[in-house]
Amino acid sequence: MNDSPQLNRPWLIAVWPGMGHVALSAGYYLMSKLRMNLLAEFEASELFDVDAAIVKNGLVQKPQRPRSRLFAWKAPPGGRDVIVFIGESQIQQDKLAFCEQLIDFARDQGVERLFTFAAMATDMQPGTDARIFAAATQQSLLDEMSGFNVQVLDDGHVGGLNGVLLAAAAEKGMPGVCLLGEMPHIFVQLLYPKASLAVLRVFLKMAEIDLDLAELAQHSEQTEHRLGQIVAEMRRRLEPEPDEGEETTGEDWKSASQLSPEDEQHIESLFKIAAADRSRAFELKSELDRLGVFEDYEDRFLDLFKTP
Repeated sequence: MNDSPQLNRPWLIAVWPGMGHVALSAGYYLMSKLRMNLLAEFEASELFDVDAAIVKNGLVQKPQRPRSRLFAWKAPPGGRDVIVFIGESQIQQDKLAFCEQLIDFARDQGVERLFTFAAMATDMQPGTDARIFAAATQQSLLDEMSGFNVQVLDDGHVGGLNGVLLAAAAEKGMPGVCLLGEMPHIFVQLLYPKASLAVLRVFLKMAEIDLDLAELAQHSEQTEHRLGQIVAEMRRRLEPEPDEGEETTGEDWKSASQLSPEDEQHIESLFKIAAADRSRAFELKSELDRLGVFEDYEDRFLDLFKTP
């Protein structure tokens, strides 16, 4: 890990890939709008395996293991600093040991409270407001959230590292909270930024951070509209076949290997804009998500947040 600056009463948010990319979208939005800088790289490559070979233009690439990095925001004088941990993938072994190591690192940075974000898949209907559920390591934290329109997750489990980190925190006496954004279970394999937006609204209130969420709200509305079209298309396909001469339309989904030259040029222009102004980085991420190629550009995207 790298040498790190002195932080003031920081809170740590840890996010990994998961349903709806709820956690990652929230983490990336904070990083972009707060113009965070790379704090450290969490070395854990030995815990990741490689499942496939990547081929580009017919050539097999060297294996690239997922990376885990931390980014920090220095608040104005008197404010609370924030650290965001971004894990590109969830490890499949030694989860508890990994989380204990992360908590030890957090303690070294003076972290007072840690958060994980996650999705809660329910039978909610698209177009309705996303609820927020919460679990915490201490009753006092649940009491604190009672004024934020949060529902307590009375029973159940939080899967993956989003849950294991909180269990490790409970064992080590570190205050911790998991905020779970509601999303329709029929869309668990798709991006659902509405849940990310709901999660961030609660977190920012708790952290007393004033941050403009308009861009994420717009992204949420656009995605909701697109998902509504998908639902309508699914319903149409369940209906009887149209009469001869009628036409049905569907949305064409691009793959990472089928970007047009115009899309590639547009992505490059957005990278230049984000490099000059990191607060514009979420605009870039939204476009990469729309094109379905964010994973191909993830390392390059995160490199935008290296300390100048």
